[in-house]
Amino acid sequence: MFVSGSAITGAQTLGHTVSHHTTTADKINQAEIVKIGLLIPSPEALSAKHGAELAIRQANENGGYFGRPYRLITRSTEGPWGTGSKESVNLVFEDEVLAIMGALDGRNAHLAEQVAAKTRTAFLSSRATDMSLSQAFVPWYYRCIPDDRQQAIALIQEIYIKRKIENAAIIASNDYDSQHAVNTFLKIAGSMNIARARQFLYKSSGKGLPDILNDIEKNNVKSIILFGDTPFASKIIPMLKQRNMAQPIFGSLSIMDTQKASSPDWAIFEDMILISSGHWFTDKGTAFQKEFQEAYGYQPGAAAAFAYDGINVIIEVIKRAGPGRNKIVDAFAETDYKNGVTGEIKFDVNGSRAGNAGLMIIKNGCPVAIRTKAPK
Repeated sequence: MFVSGSAITGAQTLGHTVSHHTTTADKINQAEIVKIGLLIPSPEALSAKHGAELAIRQANENGGYFGRPYRLITRSTEGPWGTGSKESVNLVFEDEVLAIMGALDGRNAHLAEQVAAKTRTAFLSSRATDMSLSQAFVPWYYRCIPDDRQQAIALIQEIYIKRKIENAAIIASNDYDSQHAVNTFLKIAGSMNIARARQFLYKSSGKGLPDILNDIEKNNVKSIILFGDTPFASKIIPMLKQRNMAQPIFGSLSIMDTQKASSPDWAIFEDMILISSGHWFTDKGTAFQKEFQEAYGYQPGAAAAFAYDGINVIIEVIKRAGPGRNKIVDAFAETDYKNGVTGEIKFDVNGSRAGNAGLMIIKNGCPVAIRTKAPK
């Protein structure tokens, strides 16, 4: 258990944090420890933390960095606006981490990116999909999750090109990330001369949802696209089913990106088509799921999978370049990590993950991959 705004700096063993008193021997050993920082949005956001911890544990079981142990130092950005900057600074100067991974929303990721830019510290995002993060032209900002553009293209290809659906509606949460995702979707669809989807803004009170659904029925909408988080979708989807609305439902990656330590509730999302994290369908992903569940007692979702891959990418860069911030920054762009549970990880010139986003459909309580064609 830890308090918002404080660091976890104890030894990591099997996903648990063990604090200890500092002795002279400890101080000497500190120089041998290879430190990696993790920023999470709140102390309750354990999914990404557990994924990152598992990667650290496995790396240490395999000998660490030539016999030197890796240590994950986790800080929460929960608190007043600006806490993300403060905790990023603390990771760099107080904790002396070599690189930082952020399992943060777009707004807090921007704060962390600013600190990374000023301190020349590599920053890898495992959650934020906001396109503007990679458009800030910070040479040592990277992202291991499909961005809004990649997700939009996958959804547009499936809805408008493959299924030839013309009359679609978007229901989106009123948060920063969802609104950016919607704007990107509409912009790309517009560039392809696709009819603009109806837009509905869902507020957390839920009072306007019946009116939204009435409007969708009245206008003979043929598909519904959701942009929001898991609690948002968990409120909307049951109401759609209660009203026997049979339109196919699509969703962004964030729909299944629960940050809490709990297994995905597949029953709610039955027959829904979603952006996939990919770790459900590979041998590496299956092995990761098994070891994660044994360690933490629940099935890992997208947040855990991307955090696991993100830390492994940072470890791979450290092994290749050496444990120095400048060396890591210089080597990050050459990453070609082939062992990711979410797939191969390479970066484009702006630091975004290269490649295309995948899709899956939930059938009989299980994710099933959908074959997609690469966009022309």
